[in-house]
Amino acid sequence: MNRINQKIEENKKILSIYFTAGYPNLDDTVTIIQTLEQSGVDMIEIGLPFSDPLADGPTIQASSTQALKNGMTSEVLFNQLKDIRKSVSIPLIIMGYFNPILQYGVEGFCKKCQDIGIDGLIIPDLPVDVYSEKYKDIFEKYGLINVFLITPQTSVERIKFIDSISNGFIYMVSSASTTGAKIGFGDEQITYFKRIADMNLKNPQIVGFGISNNQTFTQATTYAKGAIIGSAFIKFLSQNNVNSISNFVKAIRS
Repeated sequence: MNRINQKIEENKKILSIYFTAGYPNLDDTVTIIQTLEQSGVDMIEIGLPFSDPLADGPTIQASSTQALKNGMTSEVLFNQLKDIRKSVSIPLIIMGYFNPILQYGVEGFCKKCQDIGIDGLIIPDLPVDVYSEKYKDIFEKYGLINVFLITPQTSVERIKFIDSISNGFIYMVSSASTTGAKIGFGDEQITYFKRIADMNLKNPQIVGFGISNNQTFTQATTYAKGAIIGSAFIKFLSQNNVNSISNFVKAIRS
């Protein structure tokens, strides 16, 4: 069974952390992953930086720009992660845009992910229809879960289609905006979280965009299986040493 499925079956709320590979420094990637696991994080999204990140707000965009300047590429990331499963056991997901994957070669990219021990991919600009028609067989051949995003504007019909071809979790975007930390969620977003929960989909939902502290993590996970923190963690990394990551995680969990 895929590590993502194993983690989802655990009787707990999942804390997933996103960070940009190669940021703040090119060689920080493995240390950050190891430290996040040691700090009690359940799942990690490794951001593959791209020059035109459509879904990302200013914080993650800036980290991607810096990572690219540092020299991060798909090949560099794969080389950094080649021995990651000797020290890390939690689910690892690569989150990125389709252009670098297409340039690398979709099957070659998926095979490399399997060789390393990557469990899934999140590709915000790969339409679910295109994935279903062209790439689903390739992803499944290499044991990769592809995670799709839904927003408050996604139709019921679309959500049900996404649920039907998913086999891990659904990434529930908290609002129709780019990534970025928020102080708290309003009634409209809470109603949206409850509406999706009431659909009783076969795949659990994990909320992303706007999770930054214990309050937003608790709000998001009242109706969902877990929550993803990205921008707030990137900001933390820009101001703190990698060795203090456990303080960030404790503050979310407290």
